[in-house]
Amino acid sequence: MSYKDKKVITIGMVSELTGLTERKIRYYEERKLLFPERSKGGTRKYSFLDVERLVDIANKMEDGMQTFEIRRMEQKAIRKQEVREKMLRGQLNAAFNIRK
Repeated sequence: MSYKDKKVITIGMVSELTGLTERKIRYYEERKLLFPERSKGGTRKYSFLDVERLVDIANKMEDGMQTFEIRRMEQKAIRKQEVREKMLRGQLNAAFNIRK
């Protein structure tokens, strides 16, 4: 796991880093665009990748996109990546004559 994946940043620090309000950050979580972890005490914890993601979301929103459009784009990208990985596994299996 990269340091960028570790969920260690509080919402206050994320707000400072991104310029977004805590309320806006929580809204993006409600809209299922962001998935922070929770500490035992319930504090949201974010990663550096989450911070980068929030900046990307904010830029898309500023360009006029809606949250559902952003979520749909991400889901489409995830499906494309899954198809690519499946095709690559198939090619490797065929190349090395691996049968399941």
